Amino acid sequence: LIGDHVFVNREQFAPATHWTGSLLPYRQIRRGDIVVFLSPAEPGLYVVKRIMGIPGDRIHLRDGVVYRNGEKLDEPYVIHKTKDGYNPYRDNFPAVPPADFNSVTPEWQLLMKQHIQGDDLVVPPDSYFGMGDNRDVSYDSRYWGFIPKENVIGRPMFVYWSFETPPNQYLQKEVSERLKFLAHVVIHFFDGTRWRRTFRIVQ
Repeated sequence: LIGDHVFVNREQFAPATHWTGSLLPYRQIRRGDIVVFLSPAEPGLYVVKRIMGIPGDRIHLRDGVVYRNGEKLDEPYVIHKTKDGYNPYRDNFPAVPPADFNSVTPEWQLLMKQHIQGDDLVVPPDSYFGMGDNRDVSYDSRYWGFIPKENVIGRPMFVYWSFETPPNQYLQKEVSERLKFLAHVVIHFFDGTRWRRTFRIVQ
């Protein structure tokens, strides 16, 4: 959630070296992994998403259900907010072209067409397709494209603190605005902290 502060394992997905490869648990990113990465759409913004597709995978959604390489996925962790209603682009990606109100970046609208084969979007080399578990409200690869391998920071381990935070707080660059929010945190630390999320394991 916005306002989560997470402890990140930066080593697990790092390239193994000759000296430490056998000592540390390096491995490739797998389907289903949750990763922290720098947003391709908003430079400087750290984002957490679940990896739905690795290079070569074929992805599409039908009525909100994800199909990977022709197989329907069982995703017990997904949250659907039915009050948001049906969204043709979101729920039938990539078969339905994006409309102006879908918040799809212009760059992705152009690039996406190059990676569609039949009903599927094919993940290119050194890239990943990520989606949020809050599937109906997640701003993810459906809207801004693939996650470049070099953008991946690591794997989130647990939430060490979570605080109710405005969605646009990260856009505040002025010192006065940052100090204002800091004062808000100090005053509302106890009632603004999401205690149930504190120390929650990310999985």
